[in-house]
Amino acid sequence: MDIVSVTVICVAVLANVGIAAADLAKAPFVLANSAEVGVPSAWIPTLALLKAAGAAGLLLGLLGVRPLGIAAAVGLVLFYAGAVIAHVRARVFHTIGFPGLFLALAAGTLALTATR
Repeated sequence: MDIVSVTVICVAVLANVGIAAADLAKAPFVLANSAEVGVPSAWIPTLALLKAAGAAGLLLGLLGVRPLGIAAAVGLVLFYAGAVIAHVRARVFHTIGFPGLFLALAAGTLALTATR
């Protein structure tokens, strides 16, 4: 595996761990954004666990369990595609860059994981 792939996957793992931690800590920006797009605050811990599971799967894929890494990347792409859709449906465009960035990172990770 080349350095670019390892770097992108590590960034994706760290980004998802970070946002999952912010979700679990009920950071004010998380609560405000979720309320604005119509996501009930009761869903936030479950969504955080999905992000953390995705990060763990990417890490395990990086460590050699390739099918799990691919599955985690697919899951994160679907998760963040749903987040972008939620922003569009709610017409909340001023914060759409964040799920868009996570979606791009997940898609890049999927491309790199699936082709190695």
